[in-house]
Amino acid sequence: MNISEIKDLMTQFDGSSLREFAYNNNGESLVLSKNDAKPASPVAAPAPAPVAEVVSAPVAAPVSSEAVAESSPAPALAAEGDLVESPLVGVAYLASAPDKPAFVSVGDSVKKGQTLLIIEAMKVMNEVPAPKDGVVTEILVDNEEVVEFGKGLVRIK
Repeated sequence: MNISEIKDLMTQFDGSSLREFAYNNNGESLVLSKNDAKPASPVAAPAPAPVAEVVSAPVAAPVSSEAVAESSPAPALAAEGDLVESPLVGVAYLASAPDKPAFVSVGDSVKKGQTLLIIEAMKVMNEVPAPKDGVVTEILVDNEEVVEFGKGLVRIK
């Protein structure tokens, strides 16, 4: 991707209602964000403008130890199991509606294909299925949290 293509994407992104955009292709990664959070690496652009970051490997947001402690009541199980990553950028919902129970909780047994959570992207609700049978050992996102492509969502043992 050359600089003129990046500038064109930034212009289109700035004029859109999207809050975040991530693009990955053959080891190239581009992340644009209008959110107030500070970027993971220094960026030359001023803060109010869309933030562009080009790196050679996919970028995953770090999970703080506080967030892990809050989402997992059993710290002994916190690091066990396979990570289920976000397949797209969007808003994560842990339940089908605000007044409904969560799809899964820590300690729940899940079957392959069972819905773990929903990610809303461009007004489309995308179910994230369990990749295997197992037990949920950790939920790494909060309800209505904006997630990046590749961000860890749930850990299944």
